[in-house]
Amino acid sequence: MPSVPLVSIITPSFNQARYLETTIQSVLHQTYPHIQYLISDGGSTDGSLEIIQQYADRLHWWVSEPDRGQTDALNKGFAHATGDIFAWLNSDDTYEPHAVAAAVAYLTAHPEIGMVYGDANFIDEHGTVIGKFNARQTDYPRLMRGAVYIPQQAAFFRADLWHQVGPLDPSFYFAMDYDLWVRLAKRAPLHYLPGQVWANFRLHGDAKTIAADDRCWPEMLKVHRREGGSPFSLITLRYLARRTLAPLVMWRRKKLFHS
Repeated sequence: MPSVPLVSIITPSFNQARYLETTIQSVLHQTYPHIQYLISDGGSTDGSLEIIQQYADRLHWWVSEPDRGQTDALNKGFAHATGDIFAWLNSDDTYEPHAVAAAVAYLTAHPEIGMVYGDANFIDEHGTVIGKFNARQTDYPRLMRGAVYIPQQAAFFRADLWHQVGPLDPSFYFAMDYDLWVRLAKRAPLHYLPGQVWANFRLHGDAKTIAADDRCWPEMLKVHRREGGSPFSLITLRYLARRTLAPLVMWRRKKLFHS
């Protein structure tokens, strides 16, 4: 990795004009100066295109055209990225100003680590902090048991690993990040830095986390089976418990962002 690594950040977006500019500004206002920013928009019709065009001269690459969803949008973006470190930030989430600098500093000092992640706050539609993501240290064996604990918004990984294991599986709607974490963790250690808030995870009525959570665990089980996992493993039990408790989980999440 060079002494001043280039960080490529992708924002996949579709009809999120309400939040998109805040997301863009949180990337462009980072304290770390060596950032390559890319936006992959799915052909939004809500004013997102006009927002992107306002910042076009500060973007490495952008597109606004129909795609096959978030995973496809991310793969398009990463295909145009040339950085040493990769990350993605969804169009309704935000970074804290020091996030990229802190991630680069850690990865530069620890060349054996493949991905580093910090903490993330939950925020509501107005940007008010309403909770904290339950981030913890995890690794390949724990991921295979369903212990993810990685806030995607606060994760940064090495581009050379992406080129070994990417792109994202286009059949996944929800668990594309879990699938990537598993693939990365097979190649290099993942490391969690507790107490460092790097990002904000927005919960609102249109968010995938709220609207389609029931699709996540079956996709995670698909990854588990691909990796040779047993149908009687802990992740299967967790899925069955989660499915039973799903109405309560969704009620609590909706109560959180409506409070």
